[in-house]
Amino acid sequence: MSFNAFANHVRNPALPFGRRVVALRCCVQLYRPIGYHATLGYLAILAGPFQHEEAALLRALDALSASRASWHADLEQYAQVRRVAKRKGQRSPRPRDPNPNTGPHYWYGAPQKAAAYALLTWRGQNHGVVSRFSSLVDSSLAADGALTPAQRDRLDFEVDMVRRSIRAGLYSIDYAAYGYARELLVVAHHLRIAADYSS
Repeated sequence: MSFNAFANHVRNPALPFGRRVVALRCCVQLYRPIGYHATLGYLAILAGPFQHEEAALLRALDALSASRASWHADLEQYAQVRRVAKRKGQRSPRPRDPNPNTGPHYWYGAPQKAAAYALLTWRGQNHGVVSRFSSLVDSSLAADGALTPAQRDRLDFEVDMVRRSIRAGLYSIDYAAYGYARELLVVAHHLRIAADYSS
């Protein structure tokens, strides 16, 4: 089913409340800008205990839907830019141009807060994913997302090292290490979002 179909289930008071909560989780499965578990946790912070209260459930759906609608507006704007570029002969987008079709890459409407929550979630899972970046994550969380120029340089260096290991065929050599490397790139992405949108 689609996001909108699940959203209709969430809003339907005739359904048992448990099914409505499951429908919200299905919405999150289809739109999880900061990861599945982090998105659910962030919705609980924004809306309250949606697993137990109808008003909180509807607030959670509204928050998720608003972020998704902003992403869709970004997709439409990107499509318009690409149509104009194609008319001018630029058939392929430049690799460095932001492309919302590969995302969503952050929580629309509150990118810094959501990225910080995602970092907190990953650090709290305590399964080694952030060990390579743990001091950067701790610094980011302590400084409301801000990173010093030296910390940004270190982040760039670490990301480059992780990408090199992936390009060197890590997937076929050690699948577990490949999964770890992919998780590190997600953590690095959230560090950048938190830093870029810090006040």
